[in-house]
Amino acid sequence: MASVKLNNVSKIYSGNKVPAVVDFNLEIKDKEFVVFVGPSGCGKSTTLRMIAGLEEVSGGEIYIDEKFVNDIEPKDRDIAMVFQNYALYPQKNVYENMAFGLRYKVITETKKDRDGNDILDKYGNKVLIKRRYTKAEIDQKVIEAATILEIKEFLERKPKSLSGGQRQRVAIGRAIVRNPKVFLMDEPLSNLDAKLRNQMRSEILLLRNKIKTTFIYVTHDQVEAMTLGDRIVIMKDGYIQQVGTPIEVFDKPANVFVASFIGSPQMNLVDAMLQFEEGQYFLDAFGKKIKLCEKHQMKLKANNEISKEIILGIRPEFFHLKGEKACSLNGKLIISEMMGTEFYLHVEINNTKLTLKIPMMGLSPENLVMIQKVDNILL
Repeated sequence: MASVKLNNVSKIYSGNKVPAVVDFNLEIKDKEFVVFVGPSGCGKSTTLRMIAGLEEVSGGEIYIDEKFVNDIEPKDRDIAMVFQNYALYPQKNVYENMAFGLRYKVITETKKDRDGNDILDKYGNKVLIKRRYTKAEIDQKVIEAATILEIKEFLERKPKSLSGGQRQRVAIGRAIVRNPKVFLMDEPLSNLDAKLRNQMRSEILLLRNKIKTTFIYVTHDQVEAMTLGDRIVIMKDGYIQQVGTPIEVFDKPANVFVASFIGSPQMNLVDAMLQFEEGQYFLDAFGKKIKLCEKHQMKLKANNEISKEIILGIRPEFFHLKGEKACSLNGKLIISEMMGTEFYLHVEINNTKLTLKIPMMGLSPENLVMIQKVDNILL
């Protein structure tokens, strides 16, 4: 297994001179699961392909297992990549697809004598030989991977007779059998329906616990990022916006983009005014002047904050119906969306549009009636 290190890595395509990745710096620890997430065109897949060697690096350095790999061919980097479109051979069955890479892989090992002892040269160094896997070794690796992924009964089938989820498992199995130092996954679940995507996400977590290797996973789905990653790398326009654990990027976003990107529904962002009057801090928003609680008073005073314009971020789940009178807001309910165990409420307060996320459990009959009709709402 291996660590991965990127130093000031950049990628500029010669055709349009537009930078796809700019000054990318990241160190991934051995056996860590790191997710690259961001909107389409942010550079996450390009970065993954540079690690794999499928894209040439325009600048910077890439190290795998502390070895400089910029000029090393993809086949010699000891990585395995799972693609969005599976990339299976349609004319080969599942077994042949999974075994294909092993048949051509050259392995280096110590030469043994008849008793199984290492053979040494005259200087005391181990004598190394290169060879390919035997059929018995290939059979063992394929069957072990197929058992882990629960596709052992499909080994004789061709890809066209498999479901999308089964094809994805075959693609993952083809990577597993190689026992690579690093797993690279480029949006492997995006072609699946919602139910199957949730199932495969759980299976990837279980797989990670079984094979204990370094994972780099690319997705545009922030739910996948939050549930899978030990750390998340959030990207926009080729730049890293924030690196942190799921809890860190959710609770302490580095900027407005991260705040609005992480969370479902996304955070409400409202222009507001922070006011400091007579030793107390107030928030001027929604046409109301609200005194902040003691916790925030102490934090702002410690930072010597002054009166200024701010962007107020409120997560949809932080709203409550019929709040305390000191902080209550009157708004107009535009539309409500029933999501099973919760409601998404789209509300307008003093010309400001907000989204609320209200759990169904514990709602009074009066509240249920209110949020199922277009009417006034008290927060």
